[in-house]
Amino acid sequence: MRADRTSVTEPDPVVHVVDDDDSVRTAVVRLLQAAGYEARGYGSAGEFLLARSDPNTPGCIVLDVQMPGLSGFDLQEAFARNWVPLPIVFLTGYGDIPMSVRAIQAGAVDFLTKPVNRDALLGAIRSALARNAAVRAAHAQALALRERYEMLTPREREVFAGVVAGKLNKQIAFELGTAERTIKAHRAQVMEKMHVTSVAELVRAAEQLREKPIHS
Repeated sequence: MRADRTSVTEPDPVVHVVDDDDSVRTAVVRLLQAAGYEARGYGSAGEFLLARSDPNTPGCIVLDVQMPGLSGFDLQEAFARNWVPLPIVFLTGYGDIPMSVRAIQAGAVDFLTKPVNRDALLGAIRSALARNAAVRAAHAQALALRERYEMLTPREREVFAGVVAGKLNKQIAFELGTAERTIKAHRAQVMEKMHVTSVAELVRAAEQLREKPIHS
């Protein structure tokens, strides 16, 4: 499948550190900044939610489990309900195996305990940011694919459906009550608008349109 002609420069990722322990939060933010990351600290999940002005900025979150108000698990569940593609690295002083299993099964990148090893934390951050980049890229690709599909006319969408169903041009022409040469012209337009060069690519595009929900 051909790449889109336009590209958008991504802003630098931000690592959000959410922990009600001032000393831990400050130490982690400084460690991350020293490692070259843009890091911001928040004393609670509520403070983070209020301060996060641009939900589309890439990044990840280093999150404590037990905090006043919303807990780390509460925030993780809220992310899942609202499709917030911000990977979580849990960092807690009160972790146990059931908690870590719960966090990882719910999608957390890692579950670390305090005091945290510098290399372990930075490794988890790298993994989280890589996951965020992959999710964002897949989402952008899905949006672009949906936009291309929506550019098709109603008749081109009918031809699209016929082609991906494996029907020949003459079969599609018969079903739509038109000439085969007309179907050939529509088919060429479909391939051009969908940015594909083969039926196999068109079929894959159709599968992606069915499989990937689009979140704004």
